[in-house]
Amino acid sequence: MRVLVAGGAGFIGSHLCERLLREGHEVVCLDNFVTGRKVNIEHLADWPSFALVEHDIIAGAPAMARVERVYHLASPASPPGYQRHPVETMRVNSEGSRHLLDLATRDGASYLYASTSEAYGDPLEHPQRESYRGNVSTTGPRSMYDEAKRYGEALAMAYVRAHGTDARIVRIFNTYGPRSDPHDGRLVPNFIVQALRGEAMTVYGDGRQTRSLCYVSDLVDGLVRAMECRGAKGEVTNLGNPDEHTVLEFALIIRELAGSNATITYTEPAVGDDPQRRRPDITKARALLGWEPRVALREGLERTIAAFRDELGTGRVACAS
Repeated sequence: MRVLVAGGAGFIGSHLCERLLREGHEVVCLDNFVTGRKVNIEHLADWPSFALVEHDIIAGAPAMARVERVYHLASPASPPGYQRHPVETMRVNSEGSRHLLDLATRDGASYLYASTSEAYGDPLEHPQRESYRGNVSTTGPRSMYDEAKRYGEALAMAYVRAHGTDARIVRIFNTYGPRSDPHDGRLVPNFIVQALRGEAMTVYGDGRQTRSLCYVSDLVDGLVRAMECRGAKGEVTNLGNPDEHTVLEFALIIRELAGSNATITYTEPAVGDDPQRRRPDITKARALLGWEPRVALREGLERTIAAFRDELGTGRVACAS
């Protein structure tokens, strides 16, 4: 099967490309490297069934042979990333989505749109179900991402209804693992880099805000299951780990696993619609996809810390994902 992965050089995208190659598929990785990293896919270059197309999907879909699957992961996903590239983030989830939906419709391909838990905003419902419509600001400092993803969801559903496109939507909750950018700006990369370097581990506010972390191989398994599930057409499905902890708990666990003596310091709470609680309800994923996370938190963090040690040049070889 021939598969297009838009955003394939990103953290999650690179793991998805590798999974698909190992399953025997032909993979076209499309990326413009605004936030994707070439180092993420260097190890895939020798696969004869792997092709890299360096291209900005905002400009339109490149000429290519027919594909059977289209994964749309092409968007900055971390707050520093999408705040550095606000207009590009809006456009890749609107214009880019339209180009990929047109391609999928033309080729009769199945389409998966990688949306986000940020579609729920700072939620008033906990845990968050797919039916919850969210508490989202259209003008706040995260709006370029939150609203872009909500638009991308609406556009996918418009194609399902107007053209019969075989499209589905997944809302991705916090995901971590090897190949995430050390400068990503999110919780796990920040804490691991600070712990390994012996720097103060910075907790925003009092650390009681919560997150639920899903290991990347589990998330990728969910993406593939959602793509291949015939009953997922026109459906929205949460993918994430419902194992909820406070930010301070994550800091303490990472410090322990890294063998670090770093201090923990508290700073002003993050501004700009930072959600206070985040936990997915994955009842639908369990029922529709037969999916739930398998990798325990400490196991996943150990693998991730090993990978960061290697990338930061501190002496240990990164563990395979």
